[in-house]
Formats: sequence, structure tokens, C-alpha cells
Amino acid sequence: MHSDTYFQRRGKTLCTGKMCNPRDYSKHPVTQLEQNTRNKFQVTITAMKALTSEQKTAYAEAFARQDKYATLRGYIFAQEYAKLAE
Repeated sequence: MHSDTYFQRRGKTLCTGKMCNPRDYSKHPVTQLEQNTRNKFQVTITAMKALTSEQKTAYAEAFARQDKYATLRGYIFAQEYAKLAE
């Protein structure tokens, strides 16, 4: 049996939630804007996996100098995602 409870990490905090109104895809299919966003996320994740060790080191150094992002992975994701908007 599946649960409607989900877990999500926000920074260093683990949060739980409950899906009260799950989406019925037969009545509300995925829109083109949603599909484009999903594709951007997938391209970003693929780009993150393809980073060289030199690029990861450069990101780690830049991450240490900033205070906006709580995790290195989040920082790298934001930087790679921003490249798609260029």
C-alpha cells in the first residue's frame, strides 16, 4: 500500500508532508511549460554528472566564498541551471 506522506530536505532540515489532493493526470495532463521545466532539470542533472574533477574543485572553492546556498550540490545545480537561461 502506498502512502501519501513524502519527505523533502530543505537545506539541513528534513521535512515531511502529506499529499492532500494528488494530481489526476487523466484530467489534468502535463502542460508544455511543465514539460520544458522537467527537461531543463534533467539536462542540469546530466551536466552535473558530467563535471570533471577540476570543475568540481572550482565550484567547491566558489561555494566556500558564498553564503546563499547551504549545500554544494544545490550551489552547483543553481549554477548549471542558470547556464540554460543564457
